[in-house]
Amino acid sequence: MAAKKKAKYIEEEVFISEADQYLFAQGTHYDIYKKLGAHPSVENGEKGTFFGVWAPNAEKVFVIGTFNGWQEDEYEMRRLGPGGIHALFIPGVGVDELYKFLILTPDGRKLYKADPFANYAEFRPGNASKTTDLSGFEWTDDIWMKEREGKDYKKEPLAIYECHIGSWMKHPGGTLDGFYNYREFADKIVEYLKEMKYTHIELMGIAEYPFDGSWGYQVTGYYAPTSRYGEPVDFMYLINKLHKHRIGVILDWVPAHFATDAHGLAEFDGQCIFEHPDKRLGEHPDWGTKIFNYGRTEVKNFLIANALFWLREFHIDGIRVDAVASMLYLDYGKNEGQWLPNKYGGNKNLDAIEFFKHLNSVVLGTYPGFLTIAEESTAWPKVTGGVEEDGLGFSFKWNMGWMHDFCEYMKLDPLFRKNNHYAMTFAMSYNSAENYILPLSHDEVVHLKCSMVNKMPGYPADKYANLRIGYTYMFGHSGKKLLFMGQDFAQEREWSEARELDWYLLKETLNKGMHEYVKELLKLYNKYPCLYEIDNDWSGFEWLNADDAQQSTYSFYRKASDGKNNLLFVLNMTPVARNGYMVGVPEKKKYKLLLNSDEERFGGNGNSIPKELQATEENGQVNYKNYSIAFDLPAYGAAVFVF
Repeated sequence: MAAKKKAKYIEEEVFISEADQYLFAQGTHYDIYKKLGAHPSVENGEKGTFFGVWAPNAEKVFVIGTFNGWQEDEYEMRRLGPGGIHALFIPGVGVDELYKFLILTPDGRKLYKADPFANYAEFRPGNASKTTDLSGFEWTDDIWMKEREGKDYKKEPLAIYECHIGSWMKHPGGTLDGFYNYREFADKIVEYLKEMKYTHIELMGIAEYPFDGSWGYQVTGYYAPTSRYGEPVDFMYLINKLHKHRIGVILDWVPAHFATDAHGLAEFDGQCIFEHPDKRLGEHPDWGTKIFNYGRTEVKNFLIANALFWLREFHIDGIRVDAVASMLYLDYGKNEGQWLPNKYGGNKNLDAIEFFKHLNSVVLGTYPGFLTIAEESTAWPKVTGGVEEDGLGFSFKWNMGWMHDFCEYMKLDPLFRKNNHYAMTFAMSYNSAENYILPLSHDEVVHLKCSMVNKMPGYPADKYANLRIGYTYMFGHSGKKLLFMGQDFAQEREWSEARELDWYLLKETLNKGMHEYVKELLKLYNKYPCLYEIDNDWSGFEWLNADDAQQSTYSFYRKASDGKNNLLFVLNMTPVARNGYMVGVPEKKKYKLLLNSDEERFGGNGNSIPKELQATEENGQVNYKNYSIAFDLPAYGAAVFVF
């Protein structure tokens, strides 16, 4: 059955009860987004829109919009109780009307605010909210949603494609700025993700935001899919189509801070209600943004209900929580005098800690197949530990330490890699501490950091060969995988939100080869359970040679729980071929070659490796193993065997 938009409102009355007000004040009204905001409603048989807003310090609140010529004093809202919620039903107001809340402060100021709970917004640079109807979509992803409930993604393949819709691909004409709308994007991206065999897509910049250059990390509309790419129903179409093709959807989610634009959440009713009133707790000096007040129950409710909103109304499969470290540490990015210690004199944000525990308990406790992923850049303990064990309760954590060590090592001239050999082995020493995702995200290919391929040393062919080995190491290493768009075909320019990816590069031999190589890695990753079913335990990984610093080679294998189809990885990080290279192996078996990064079809030199090698005892102990294989390991070469 085709997904479609209904023509009429569901005819039911929306109202805010005393129970609604009480639960919101307690911080536990997880459906509050169905009451606050703008919703189709019927009163006394007349259709219209019900408006609700939280503005506890307002003297008066009015609804103004295109439906009344923006007249300021026609529609005054009624204050419902001591909690500061104001409400009003306006008959005759339908969908696609622009509106704002006009807030009069006790000191006589007029504030023109967008609706914090709006589900749709005016296309930038306009900043009004827009009425819409979220009930008008028929979902056809029941099978996906049911299967998701039973999934344990710690034991499943998780290969994430991080994507910014506005710059993935553009077309001349059509939508403004050449944007693909959500429906056009759906048709294109599904084809691409299926071809490459990614399991999930992570979408940047979906919640409404004013400035393109913030990439969506300075939000003004937490409950509205950005209008850059169409209507909310179009976004539903995108999710529905991805699910139909068995691709999960993760949203970047930003509860750490919000934009200071005049129409947004900052000093919303003339005072600080979403942010902490003390600047030392309520502002990020480096980012020029406001910090949510996690100690206020209504603010926690706003954020937790927001995560549930995307999950319930849009069928999102997970959230990647941005800038978690900035929330956990009171002194994050701040100098002396710019922050306040907690009640014990420390730098931990106790309210943020409690917020994360509350969030993950509610969301994952209710929806066990959902994913919450922390971008946490420090050694904070138990980020993915259970809340009952005083952990934060996340499903996964980005392994920023691995990412940093990997990028720093791969940038080195191979002559100096031997002195930094253990940068590439260090992550396994703490791998069991958390459930990790290995990220090569957008942050690594902007702000003069170079694209992934241009981080690599040497001539162009060397750069591509280096990156092929690097990706092989990444896919063999314990942890789930994330690649930012363009990295899988070795985009050469840094990413910019203002232009599309350099798709024309796929006509070039080296880029086409890289694309084919990453496709092969993703195929192996999905096919062989040893690469994903035991990711946070030594029973799934073993170094065979982690100490060959002089030759800058590494060998390790990934172990399956049933002992079948284990994979052996051998990597040469130098431009010197290692002829007759011996690798100690765990069993006296045949080792069948699955992947050789130096094949010509991948952009390599075409040096061959035997299709099958028999382990022998002839060489005595090698790498503390009784058996070994030997073959010519190409310069800048990676080989993967199954046994």
